Amino acid sequence: MPFTKWEDFMSKSDVTRRGVLRTGAVAGAGLAVPTLFTASSAAAFTNEPTGSSVTLGFNVPQTGPYADEGADELRAYELAVEHLNGGGDGGMMTTFSSKALQGNGILGKKVEYVTGDTQTKSDAARASAKSMIEKDGAVMITGGSSSGVAVAVQALCQEAGIIFMAGLTHSNDTTGKDKRANGFRHFFNSYMSGAALAPVLKNAYGTDRKAYHLTADYNWGYTTEEAVKSSTEAMGWETVNTVLTPLTQTDFSSYIAPVLQSGADVLVLNHYGGNMVNSLTNAVQFGLRDKQVNGKNFEIVVPLYSRLMAKGAGANVKGIFGSTNWHWSLQDEGSKAFVRSFGTKYGFPPSQAAHTCYVQALLYADAVERAGSFNPCAVDEALADFEFDGMGNGPTLYRAEDHQCFKDVLVVKGKENPSSEFDLLEIVEVTPVEQVTYAPDHPQFAGGALGTCNPGA
Repeated sequence: MPFTKWEDFMSKSDVTRRGVLRTGAVAGAGLAVPTLFTASSAAAFTNEPTGSSVTLGFNVPQTGPYADEGADELRAYELAVEHLNGGGDGGMMTTFSSKALQGNGILGKKVEYVTGDTQTKSDAARASAKSMIEKDGAVMITGGSSSGVAVAVQALCQEAGIIFMAGLTHSNDTTGKDKRANGFRHFFNSYMSGAALAPVLKNAYGTDRKAYHLTADYNWGYTTEEAVKSSTEAMGWETVNTVLTPLTQTDFSSYIAPVLQSGADVLVLNHYGGNMVNSLTNAVQFGLRDKQVNGKNFEIVVPLYSRLMAKGAGANVKGIFGSTNWHWSLQDEGSKAFVRSFGTKYGFPPSQAAHTCYVQALLYADAVERAGSFNPCAVDEALADFEFDGMGNGPTLYRAEDHQCFKDVLVVKGKENPSSEFDLLEIVEVTPVEQVTYAPDHPQFAGGALGTCNPGA
């Protein structure tokens, strides 16, 4: 039964880390005067703020299959702006290990913002980001819930001389072959999911398994399939088939039926958002979870989970393992502060998409404060190899070689007996950062060069 008041939710939110195993769209409040990135510009860098305010660009999916994540991202950005400008209770600014932010904007300039709709389409995302840079004077772009979008917008920001603080993007490519010096990712990636999930799946289902993958047909799907295949095959699983599915697909019945004839006893759904909700629902409707194959119970795995997806899939998520970047039930001081702030403002707990976007906004503002400049190259230098804590994931490093954050990763599963519409996932393991760390030249991330920072104008 849903909570009717936030106070009711907070009184029942001590879900926590009991039993957790740790092993080894809102319009902006106003527009800054734009400085276009042209050769004739006299500015030292693109869109250098000259007045009393600074404009950030929030580029999220307000329509399309990832619109739920986009709505929560916008909520988080609005909350971050409120905190940066000195409103509310300060949220994670009070727990952040860096104390550069003072609640007086960024470098004393009031934070304003504009928004765009990525539509979960690369071309639309680039167009909306370009508009916010050229027409609205945005000095930083952030957001997105698709790796295809992240890669496209990151490349645009590199060309334009703008910092890009990626939102929800899980593909290895974002900080792998498509990494850029002007781009930074706080969210974890496909490799980390595979590395965290494999030991849990081995303990739960054994080493003699046959897996069938359904994979979203874009770069996130490809790298997630590769990561999970690699990690599960290394422990003895056999991959019997991999099938690509269109991002626009809503009915997966025709893709589920062949699984029954394949000899597989595990279905891996490399799907996210509405795709995962629909494919998992179809799989359950086909009775996969009630079948025995090869003398074993048939199992389903969802490599990348979110609370919003779990809510959409309902009871179908019970007992299903996956990984997540963050979860509102964590009891560290940073997570509790963020959940309290977000819940007070909106009446429900934040998603992992909201968390990573809120953190990215604060990390950008903090880097500017520490650098004493909005110049993208100064921000780049401030974030490279920056170590911090108090933001909900434990001690975290923004690695200089690829601009990827390294931190603990959560393995979760759907709760058998949830107490509310919010309490759908339980943390079964906090995988330490050492287990998910890899070399910058790891084969799953090969092929790209970070390059050098571009200040633009």
